[in-house]
This record gives sequence, structure tokens and C-alpha cells, in this order.
Amino acid sequence: MARKPRVYCPCALYHVIGRGNQGQPIFSDDADRRRYLELLQETRLRYDFRLYAYVLMGTHVHHLIDIGPPPLSKIMQNLLFRYTRYWNQRYRKVGHLFQGRHKAILCEKERYVLELVRYIHLNPVRSRIVRDPSRYAWSSHGAGVRGKGS
Repeated sequence: MARKPRVYCPCALYHVIGRGNQGQPIFSDDADRRRYLELLQETRLRYDFRLYAYVLMGTHVHHLIDIGPPPLSKIMQNLLFRYTRYWNQRYRKVGHLFQGRHKAILCEKERYVLELVRYIHLNPVRSRIVRDPSRYAWSSHGAGVRGKGS
């Protein structure tokens, strides 16, 4: 049976989560993380969306995305497919890297944007990877604090 298509609101804010298939790691090293961020930037330029926050964890990623006319499904399909292709080529694998479709939560921009940015940036703190989110290199918080922007 075919899956129902998702309905997305254009020009809306989404908290998007991509998880590794069966909880598997989606990043083995910093080269993988750098490649993911390169693809994220390319996708952002191609589809012209605003990225408020992101964090790359071992088994999943979080993004806070303000989309324009291109549907979120196209944005995430492009990003996750290209990263999976990179991963499979690098590690000589085949098949899925991510668990099904991404999870997307429609958010109220005015009420929750700062709370969601904080939630995303504190993910490595809650996971006990770092005590200070600015010390985590693989988030927009860390990149912004070090002057790299997002």
C-alpha cells in the first residue's frame, strides 16, 4: 500500500528530524559531518529556505527550517538522498541510511522559534556530549559562536 503524501504549508516553520535506520550511526567521523554540512548548504542555496538551527548527533539530525514555495519533502529528499549516496559510496554499502521519511513538526514561528533553537542547540548537552553548547562543533550554535554562521 502506498504511503499518503504529506501536506506541507508553504512559507512555514518546521522542526525536522532525520534518524538513522534502526538507530544506526549516520556519521562515522568529522569528514562525514563536514560533507553533510556541505550538502545542507548546497540544498539551502538550491531551494532557498532559511535555516534557523541545526545539530548533527551520532544517530540523528535536527533542523529548524523556514521553507518558501518549494515543499519540505523536496528539500529533505534532496539532502538525505545525496548524503545517503555519499555514505554508501564511502563505506561500500547499499540501501537505506535513514529510517523512513523524516519527521516534520509544523511550528508557530512567533511563539516557538527561540524555544526550538534552544532545544536543538541543547541536544548535545542533554546527551552529555558537552556541558556548554558552544563547545559542540556540529551545530549552528557552535558555528555561530565561532563566527562560521549557518
